[in-house]
Amino acid sequence: MKKVAIVFNGGTISMKIDPRIKAAVPTLSAQEILAMVTGIEGYAEIEPHTFSNLPGPHMTPEKMLELSKFIKNLLERDDIAGVVVTHGTDSLEETAYFLDLTINSEKPVIVTGAMRNSSELGYDGPHNLAASICTAISEDAKRRGVLVCFNNELFLASEVTKANSMSLNAFQSPNLGPIGIVDSNKVIFYRDVTKKQYIEIDKINAKVELIKTVTGMDSSYIDFCIEKGVDGLVIEGMGRGNVTPFMVEGIKRAIEKNIPVVVVSRCFQGRVLDSYGYPGGGKNLRDLGVIFGDNLPGQKARIKLIVALSKTRDLNEIRKIFERELY
Repeated sequence: MKKVAIVFNGGTISMKIDPRIKAAVPTLSAQEILAMVTGIEGYAEIEPHTFSNLPGPHMTPEKMLELSKFIKNLLERDDIAGVVVTHGTDSLEETAYFLDLTINSEKPVIVTGAMRNSSELGYDGPHNLAASICTAISEDAKRRGVLVCFNNELFLASEVTKANSMSLNAFQSPNLGPIGIVDSNKVIFYRDVTKKQYIEIDKINAKVELIKTVTGMDSSYIDFCIEKGVDGLVIEGMGRGNVTPFMVEGIKRAIEKNIPVVVVSRCFQGRVLDSYGYPGGGKNLRDLGVIFGDNLPGQKARIKLIVALSKTRDLNEIRKIFERELY
């Protein structure tokens, strides 16, 4: 029987209602959660580890790197077939993507959690955990990078986003859909991984801010970030990656100071492209030296830029990390 390491890392899956404050807080231990995953001992040998008990919004890039190193040590063991990580859903997609970028192993790594806490009817934590364990022991799950498992659906960490604040199927891949499913404890994949990046880093040493473009916006936020000494900027542009004409000078000033500026779209689906030539249009930004982030949402582009800057400060290398195989 294969052995799966489960790294408990807080989130709603570990929460129940505190009657004093009438709100959910981290309470359940790893053993208490596992006790609700009935019958799993017939499928895999479980080795639990408690990494943290953090709510999703408390996660940081520094903690993500610490978690990545923790998982790497487990994956290096011959007796571990795969690793399942529990996580708060609010920042799960960011951590999963960070792990995908910084872990290079053929063994499955599955990130999961819960949309409902253990005090609510329909608590989905044990079900998601069971499906994740089934995925971790699947031979077909190897060499696919980090996967996210919710509601019996499997998503690539590089594609998934939290699309709903409350539904059990909150996690979706807007552009391509799930890569597979878990049906009656069996894992079925419908497509292969076409792109997988690995960026080896030892520490986090980059501060990156995210700015969302809205009508009439000027360069004041950009200039503030420059003055505060940021190492990189991600801008969620409109449509194909366009910004207001009043933001162009600020972007230009950032690039002149060797600060990489990555543009993505604030749209839910699609990708950015240098289609428009007016001031603030994608072609104008391309000519200034802006890096295009393909179909990444802003929060993931920020994670990627943090990792890239922690690896290199060469703007050409950073551009290759973001734009490889895109043009």
